[in-house]
Amino acid sequence: MSNSEVSFLLIFDAIFIPAKIGFRIKFYFFHMMNLFFNRQRVLLILVLAFASCSTETDKKLPIIGLHDIEQHEVHGKKIVDTSYHKIPDFSFINQDSSIVTNETFDDKVYIANFFFTNCPSICPTMQRSLLRIYEKYSENKRVALLSHSIDFKHDSPSVLKSYAQKLGVKDNRWQFVTGSKKDIYGIAEKYLVYASEDASAPGGYDHQSYLVLVDQNKYIRGFYDGTNDEQVLQLLKDIETLMKENKHGTN
Repeated sequence: MSNSEVSFLLIFDAIFIPAKIGFRIKFYFFHMMNLFFNRQRVLLILVLAFASCSTETDKKLPIIGLHDIEQHEVHGKKIVDTSYHKIPDFSFINQDSSIVTNETFDDKVYIANFFFTNCPSICPTMQRSLLRIYEKYSENKRVALLSHSIDFKHDSPSVLKSYAQKLGVKDNRWQFVTGSKKDIYGIAEKYLVYASEDASAPGGYDHQSYLVLVDQNKYIRGFYDGTNDEQVLQLLKDIETLMKENKHGTN
């Protein structure tokens, strides 16, 4: 999903679901700011692309999130560094009652999402989309999936295990994790995804349908609507692009 598409959806969400606007406004603000800064970046990339006659194999995905510009001196010379938004350290319990941390995904491209096992609306479609990715990369340990349950009351490790088995998940390339309310909803914010308890929502929880593409350095590289076949196909293409990028040692 492009930055402009993400921004439009968030604006639409804020207008038509006013009860949640207070919580969601920071996501809207982030994506609008991200769109502005990435426009400048895209222009630069286009200029460089035409100048160097780059090919499709040179394509790089954007790093998504607000960027901090830091200046410091080295031997009297001013150095400018860009600090990108990064997924912070985390620790959760998976379907096998094992601890899963950010280190579990070191040197991997992974796709994260938020769901709950009793979800009657978008979750089944999202998980089917992730199952396509899981099956496509069944022999590739460089690609992993991470599904966070937002129903910390019901979705115990044993419930998650049963859910994973019904999907046909047979190994830990696809982790289903649970944690405290604070930790799960806190990490959702770091993935720039909305998730919350909501008595008026189907199943009692509300969340977005985004699949979040994360690189080996824990940078967010794309958002995709897991209920949209076109965007899932784009995600599959972008996974390939990102693996090529990582293979060549770029960030």
